[in-house]
Amino acid sequence: MYSSFTNFDNYALMDYLENKGLKLVVQRGDRVFPKSEKSSDVIKFFENLITKNHIDLKLDEKAEKITKDEKGKFLVKTNKDTYSFDKLVIATGGLSYPLTGSTGDGYKFAKEFSHNLIETKPALCPIKFKDKDLDSLNGISLRNVSLNVETKDMNFSEFGEMLIGKDFITGPIVLTMSSLINKSQVKGLYIDLKPALDFEKLDNRLVRDFENDLNKDIVNVLKNLLLNAFVEVILERAKIDFHKKVNQITKDERYKLIDVIKHFKLEFNGLSHVKNAVVTSGGVDCKELNPKNMESKKVSGLYFVGEVTDVDALTGGYNLQIAFSQAYACAEDLRSFNE
Repeated sequence: MYSSFTNFDNYALMDYLENKGLKLVVQRGDRVFPKSEKSSDVIKFFENLITKNHIDLKLDEKAEKITKDEKGKFLVKTNKDTYSFDKLVIATGGLSYPLTGSTGDGYKFAKEFSHNLIETKPALCPIKFKDKDLDSLNGISLRNVSLNVETKDMNFSEFGEMLIGKDFITGPIVLTMSSLINKSQVKGLYIDLKPALDFEKLDNRLVRDFENDLNKDIVNVLKNLLLNAFVEVILERAKIDFHKKVNQITKDERYKLIDVIKHFKLEFNGLSHVKNAVVTSGGVDCKELNPKNMESKKVSGLYFVGEVTDVDALTGGYNLQIAFSQAYACAEDLRSFNE
């Protein structure tokens, strides 16, 4: 798919949008937004382009079956009518956010034309856990932590922000992690609550805190180091009495505390359902598509673009760019056909 991106990269997309009238602004982290910061303005922008180019939309009409007749015409049968086309583009999206119309129909159509489908999986989605002792952490946001996953083949680590829900975790580093592990067998899921401190530095910090408050309960002293909501859970996992005085904490108990803080384990329970994912991984096998124009190598005149294809990327606008780049490659080919 590199050729489609090379011919229409993110800078070309920005130029296209601005030249057509959508003013943009680049914010921290090279994130690109409409200057108005209103997503509705992006919708209006494309609606205006549709009107200006006299594109006929068939709304509230479901495509039920697609065939190709003996004359080489594509016949699209809907719940209302049957339409005939010389060329056909399938850009139906994946399985994510079905309320937007992404119901997976594109995969069905691809299969009917004998295309190979790569197994679909959720990508950029929450990760579920089984632990029953974390109800008190529901709604807690974490910053500057590391999420670490051990899989059968390799280990992954992401640093940043995340949120703990009732039986799931989400947030930027979780979404990224979900895409890294969605094809792997997960063996372990851990949060490092103090990634900036290695074992020795964290031990020195605990010793110093304990020396400053020798006669205080451990549950209160740890609140200087950790979010309040985490303290009792960590003490329970370390099997240390909440009200034990810090001057009674043994070296072994201190080491156990460090282990729980640096390896706060979550019992992995799979990824969230694909309908809750930002994008769908898997789809039409890209080996069966011409990357220069997204045309099927099996069926002349049939194109696949966007999330219906087996291309997904990490969070950061990359999936949108993939869709735009593929669409541009396809549109240029269709333009040459019309000329």
